[in-house]
Amino acid sequence: MAFKIKKILNNNVLIAQDDSRKEVVLIGKGIGFKRQTESIIKQSEVEKLFVLRDQSEQEQFKKLLPHVEEDLLKIIISSIELIRERTETLLNEHIHVALTDHLVFAVNRLMRGMAISNPFLLETKALYPYEYEIAKEVVELINNRAHIYLPEGEIGFVALHIHSAMVNRNVHEINAHSQMIGKLIHLIESQFDIEIDRESIDYMRLVRHLRYTVERVVRGERVEEPEKIALLLKEEYPLCYNLSWKLIKIMQQTLKKPVFDAEAVYLTMHLQRIQSKMK
Repeated sequence: MAFKIKKILNNNVLIAQDDSRKEVVLIGKGIGFKRQTESIIKQSEVEKLFVLRDQSEQEQFKKLLPHVEEDLLKIIISSIELIRERTETLLNEHIHVALTDHLVFAVNRLMRGMAISNPFLLETKALYPYEYEIAKEVVELINNRAHIYLPEGEIGFVALHIHSAMVNRNVHEINAHSQMIGKLIHLIESQFDIEIDRESIDYMRLVRHLRYTVERVVRGERVEEPEKIALLLKEEYPLCYNLSWKLIKIMQQTLKKPVFDAEAVYLTMHLQRIQSKMK
């Protein structure tokens, strides 16, 4: 396959046609440098480029470009290359629009002395540890190359974008899920009158348990219900059992999906472990 250049937007972004005369946006460091319109770029040269084939993604990206300084765009392209190398996953191409838009906004805010805090940073770190480590590298890369200091909260935001691109789900939905998990944890702490150490293994386990529960609910996946255990837990640990149902009701209202009864059993067991440790 080869691409014919139709328009050079800047040194890093071209509009081209593929073999089927379909318009694509090619993004890559220095890809437009010393190129001419109507000239051909071979597939072999497209090793480090990103091709936006989806029409709506293309349009959004083209609208975004005039608002991005070329030096910053180069850094963002390098960041997305880094994410692609680290994840070794076929990323949803929406990351080009979403992450570029987010980072331009974050950098502009920082320049005006208006950094925004991330109240769900610790939840995000516990929910998506793999993505968080990659996001940390990305923020370090941006800070070093742009000579700025994006705060730690940005690592959490970038991690959500990485997770969104990896699992092919909307970043707003993923963000809403981590906010809901934060709300569930606050309810557990309030009901047990405790404060769970955010750096502890118990906190990590709880967050991940809630995350996998939410993911099962979203997929409509049923887990086996151990009936005898359910009755035993209800009698032995009524506080934990009732709290697990409060948590499930919040999930149902937020996700607008049914939660199977068996989830209450597993949640009760988890809550009981936390309560017994905190006594």
